Amino acid sequence: MRAWHSHIPVVAMLLVSALFCLLQGADAAVSAETVKTSRVFVPAPPKGKGDKCVADTDYMRRYHMTMLDHQRDDTVHEGLRTKQFSLKECIACHAVKGPDAQPLTIKSLKHFCRGCHDYAAVKIDCFECHASRPEPGKKAGLPANHDEKALSTLAGYLGDKRQ
Repeated sequence: MRAWHSHIPVVAMLLVSALFCLLQGADAAVSAETVKTSRVFVPAPPKGKGDKCVADTDYMRRYHMTMLDHQRDDTVHEGLRTKQFSLKECIACHAVKGPDAQPLTIKSLKHFCRGCHDYAAVKIDCFECHASRPEPGKKAGLPANHDEKALSTLAGYLGDKRQ
């Protein structure tokens, strides 16, 4: 028969294994709780200043770039200049004012476009040519000819890109 002290390594290994399993379970429980209560940054851009946008918020979040591309194509290729989806109108409506009550430029982290684009790691190249803040005295709002026809035209342009 073996002496009692010869079982110490086996008992120690069992205790270490049991402790390891307990800690793993506790760590998983803590991680799950942390996920529920952690504060992860998600951009929350300020609301625009007009009565309503050219399309609903979820649609705009997903397709604003396509709308701007469509507007660009119509302007550059067809010579059509409308306010419906123009970048100038977007900037006029969504301008964020700084402490001096002046609209912020794209250089500011609080610029309307910057929050989401920085979050998504998407480079904004619009403002290499276009102004990133509205013209002084510019009032935001939908053009007088705003109608559903423009949205249906855009839907036709999007075709299967909406998937």
